[in-house]
Amino acid sequence: MSKELRYVIIGAGMAGILAGIKLLERGEKNFTILEKASALGGTWRENRYPGLTCDVPAHAYTYSFAPYAEWKSYYANGPDIRDYFEKVAADFGVNPYIRYNAEVTSCDFDEATATWTVGVSGTEEIEADIVICASGVLHHPKMPDIPGLDSFAGKAFHSARWDDSAVLDGTRVGIVGCGSTGAQILTALTGRSKQIVHFQRSPQWIMPVPQFDYTDEEREAFRKDVKLIDAIRYNKEYWDAILRFTDGITNIDGPQMKEIEDYCLQNLENSIKDPELRKKLTPNYRAACKRLIYSWCYYDHVQKPNVYVDTGAIERVEPAGVRMKDGTLHELDVLVLATGFRADRFIRPASVIGRNGKSLDDAWAVRPTAFNAVTLPDFPNFFMLNGPTGPVGNFSLIDIAEAQWKYVDQLIDRLRAGNARAVEPTHEAMADYEEKRIAAAKKTIFGSGCTSWYLDDTGVPASWPWSYQAFVDAMAKPDFEDYRFAA
Repeated sequence: MSKELRYVIIGAGMAGILAGIKLLERGEKNFTILEKASALGGTWRENRYPGLTCDVPAHAYTYSFAPYAEWKSYYANGPDIRDYFEKVAADFGVNPYIRYNAEVTSCDFDEATATWTVGVSGTEEIEADIVICASGVLHHPKMPDIPGLDSFAGKAFHSARWDDSAVLDGTRVGIVGCGSTGAQILTALTGRSKQIVHFQRSPQWIMPVPQFDYTDEEREAFRKDVKLIDAIRYNKEYWDAILRFTDGITNIDGPQMKEIEDYCLQNLENSIKDPELRKKLTPNYRAACKRLIYSWCYYDHVQKPNVYVDTGAIERVEPAGVRMKDGTLHELDVLVLATGFRADRFIRPASVIGRNGKSLDDAWAVRPTAFNAVTLPDFPNFFMLNGPTGPVGNFSLIDIAEAQWKYVDQLIDRLRAGNARAVEPTHEAMADYEEKRIAAAKKTIFGSGCTSWYLDDTGVPASWPWSYQAFVDAMAKPDFEDYRFAA
């Protein structure tokens, strides 16, 4: 007879919803999903800027068990993706288990009872046998350190804290940052704003991709025959591209990486007509060292007459606009800070205290890490989905989370069966994993000589450094010899 376990799931984004669904599928209902915000959706709730689009094809950015016939476009926009997660949560019965405005402030493990005490919003405590950390990675906005930012007379805000009161039509807009967010905002505003200045510390490589709308007839066909959806989700050309990409970033001198770089360079040279602008938009690092931007229209929009690209250094922000180090003043009405997120936070600033009083801050003093991107020594029964050192890149994190859940579920099975009351990786397994991971990560394209959010504070890429298939194989079944089971 299996033991009934109590679960706390942290976060009602993509991974938290997945965990809830999987527990319900097993008939386990003794769980709570704690969400710090007032709605579900994770990054698709946090971000709602103009032009927000996922860079994974919509039919591939779904749970494998929940195909969706209603996607409007090949690449879906943010509101449509949030609608999808809301529908899935409702369809699979997860909503009653979500508590909103319930921010986790602490997690404390009691070794005597093998239980976690989870502090909620500083006023309540919940006991659990298992903690599933599905907090996500990119949810703590990173504000740029620009002198005078508070002095700006117009509206200035981070892209993940969009100010709906800002007037964008017919005004002068500055965009700081040229990752996917900055590129998407620019393409959405060129037809609305009087002038756009795109401040680019370092230009990005652009991978051209197709974009098109699905017709009513196509959506009706999807509703009637799920095989048509599967043909898109499991399209051989799409998966060949994913494997080519992951092989390329881990074998940077191989033919796959050269193919990616040649394709991006050809896109730049064929798309940008003005030699001076082409020079501005030419990166000085290898393609994919920073996260590739997938776009079907950025190069078209950046060449519009109301757009100016400035790759110089910003001196300061003044009430009237942005002053460059060369003395140029860009007068602006709105300043959008598309400067990304603090990718080292995860569950923090919550205090997490594991076995023997070990704190997560101490465990991550050098860098956030986790054994096989899922578990940590000294933190029994604490599992992470899309946690540190997991695969990142231009592919679906839903697939990653599903693979991780299969791995986690097998570890929890030992607890369900009553064969153990707590499980954690051994220090030896963790040290061996991290030594090999760091050595391999330094050889990936992410470590080839650029600054990006992939890098930790020591300059080591904070990602899974092996192939996609190697990750799938690792997640297929835990090596139980790597784990310590408390009887």
